[in-house]
Amino acid sequence: MKFRLFKNIIKQGFVGMWRNRMMSLASIGSVMSVLIILGIVLVIVLNINNLAGMAKEQFDEIQVYLQDGINEEQIENIGEKLRELDGVLAVIYQSKEQALEIFKKELGDKAYLFEGLEKNPLPNSYIIQLKDIKYTEDIVNRINGLTGIEDIRYYKDIVEKMMAISNFVRAGGLAVISILILVSIFIISNTVKLTVAARRREISIMKYIGATNGYIRGPFILEGIFLGAIGSILAILIVSFGYKYLFLVVNERLYVLFTVYMIPYYEILDDIIIMFTAIGIGIGVLGSIISLRKFLRV
Repeated sequence: MKFRLFKNIIKQGFVGMWRNRMMSLASIGSVMSVLIILGIVLVIVLNINNLAGMAKEQFDEIQVYLQDGINEEQIENIGEKLRELDGVLAVIYQSKEQALEIFKKELGDKAYLFEGLEKNPLPNSYIIQLKDIKYTEDIVNRINGLTGIEDIRYYKDIVEKMMAISNFVRAGGLAVISILILVSIFIISNTVKLTVAARRREISIMKYIGATNGYIRGPFILEGIFLGAIGSILAILIVSFGYKYLFLVVNERLYVLFTVYMIPYYEILDDIIIMFTAIGIGIGVLGSIISLRKFLRV
């Protein structure tokens, strides 16, 4: 008996969509469009955050150049003092010979420019890896008080700007996503309202013969779920294939410049599927419930 009721509710949900197919198509198209915009915002936010995170990993360090002429004991003493500073994750010594080799590798074919040099122009240095960028200013101020220091290089401004951009995009993206979700709920709600209005007489008859509120609500809630789910599936396909195409095109033509910072499409596919499906179905359920409470009054 219960299975038959459930089967009938599902059938009525599909029947409602078919009877009002033009409105249903408009609703599906609206939800799909909203989720596509949501997907675009999501992809931008994820990639900006990824870029900021990579920049933080690469620049979240301080390089301390030592004066020429200081002896090994002084160099070791400076290293010990650096390791004692709060916020320091690791301290790595880099001799001038090591620095020259690294520089030659970076120059590649132009490394021969250093072959005629009688003296290595690069200084010995310490590379300080930080626990967090927030410690940068305090550590730099403390290093400035040490003897034997020639120069200090750090990238605090670059990282701070990247993190500021990331926070702005994240906040802006969250605001846009919130608005789009409300728009989607409004669209589904109005679509179900139109369906309810078209079936008002049928609902009155069902109430008259003793149909329960749950039985009457069921088809409309399922209709909202179907609309949201179909819209989300179409949006998943469009956003997933669109981002995959973009990633592959950029990978083929501009690899060195951009794809090293882009999140591979296969890493965000699962997130898109789960998020869009949950949001699509959730929007459908909420839209149906709101329309039934304010309009149907059963």
